[in-house]
Amino acid sequence: MTPLLLVNENFPAPALRSLRADGFDVLAVAEDMPGATDRVVLERARELGRWLVTFDRDYGELVFLHELPPPPAIIYIRQEPIPPDAPAEWLKNLLSVPALETGYFITLGSQTIRRRALPSAI
Repeated sequence: MTPLLLVNENFPAPALRSLRADGFDVLAVAEDMPGATDRVVLERARELGRWLVTFDRDYGELVFLHELPPPPAIIYIRQEPIPPDAPAEWLKNLLSVPALETGYFITLGSQTIRRRALPSAI
């Protein structure tokens, strides 16, 4: 089953359109809650049970250092000079892996994927 996604405000519109065109259930911070703080976005993803997709590394700090309850998963896309539709292709490839699990902070780059277990919500 494909996870429900919440893409952060910094997610490119062409990539958002591409994901939706391919049938992904994606909510966008830019559309539904523009200007929301990182803490509010994190809480919203958790409340809705959506995987948070972002270019902002601060979410790792919020869940690992400040111990805020995480959503099911966080996908952090590394900042690289990339075309605006590239993140959609990377996500589609990542999400096509059948054994992909919740409970991870996933760092996604053009050539790399790293996973780190999220702290358990208390």
